[in-house]
Amino acid sequence: MISDPHASRPTTRDVPVPPASLPPVSVVMPVRDEEPYLADSVARILADGYAGDLEIVLAVGPSQDRTAQIADELAAADPRVVVVANPTGRTPAGLNAAIAASQHDVLVRVDGHGFLPPRYIETAVEALARTGAANVGGVMVPEGVTPFEQAVARAMSSRVGIGGAPFHVGGEAGPADSVYLGVFRRDVLERLGGFDEHFTRAQDWELNHRIRSAGETVWFEPSMRVAYRPRSGLRALAKQFHGSGRWRREVVRTYPDTASVRYLAAPVAVLGLGVGTAAGVVGLVGGPAWLRLGLLAPAGYAAILGVATVSEGRSLDARARAWFPAVVATMHVSWGAGFLAGVRRERG
Repeated sequence: MISDPHASRPTTRDVPVPPASLPPVSVVMPVRDEEPYLADSVARILADGYAGDLEIVLAVGPSQDRTAQIADELAAADPRVVVVANPTGRTPAGLNAAIAASQHDVLVRVDGHGFLPPRYIETAVEALARTGAANVGGVMVPEGVTPFEQAVARAMSSRVGIGGAPFHVGGEAGPADSVYLGVFRRDVLERLGGFDEHFTRAQDWELNHRIRSAGETVWFEPSMRVAYRPRSGLRALAKQFHGSGRWRREVVRTYPDTASVRYLAAPVAVLGLGVGTAAGVVGLVGGPAWLRLGLLAPAGYAAILGVATVSEGRSLDARARAWFPAVVATMHVSWGAGFLAGVRRERG
């Protein structure tokens, strides 16, 4: 949880932002094993074109690469970059550490492998002032390089791949359940205790739920589009989505009112596929013949993937399109299996 060293200062909610006077902002970045992306990510923030004062606080976790060295080099080269330690390496702890070390009332979350477009911060500051929201965020825009990554990028921005949340598929500006990353008012985060460090994953969704429950607004601003590099292999993708499913189950356990058809669809599908396939195999190897009807479950799912590949993958080249059904199936099954497993297997 974060402390409140700035409680006596006026906040951006108290003082509307005139266009000619942009408030100072603090960019907070939890980073760990980000050697390929960190320098470029920070360079894009510094080149954002924001006319107000800017600082970047890097909360560096234990890394297996040169992340810590790169962070120190960036701080030595530019006084606007500050480095703090995040001994646990966990994202919510890093965010809280960076927030506690930051100076300003507007807090911009950026991940070490996220790349801000020009004028992102100014757009967010204007939206905070215009709407009175506690958090403003936009769209995660996956950008793949290899055919596999391109297939993942298409699936992650498609309703068939990851659902219909606006921060994945886009939509109109307005209040939302959650947004990608986020630009926050410090006063709200300090009042709510910051990021809950129990939530190793899904901490952004959990915080946004508490923000909305406190009567504040989470605002989706579709013009805020942040590039994101997707996972580069099936194993890494499966691990990512399995973890996301497990921690979304923990959010539902903590806040039962957040359960919805969208979040329950994948685990129900995984159960149906597992039961149907097992029944079908029993029917094929000597069990009652009617059990073979269970094979309609995997066959029907395969047909759905085929239709989805035609409709959603037509903009991809042939190699990426060939990956698309495997990518979507990996997302669905891994997320659903993770949701069914829950977080009891998480190692502290």
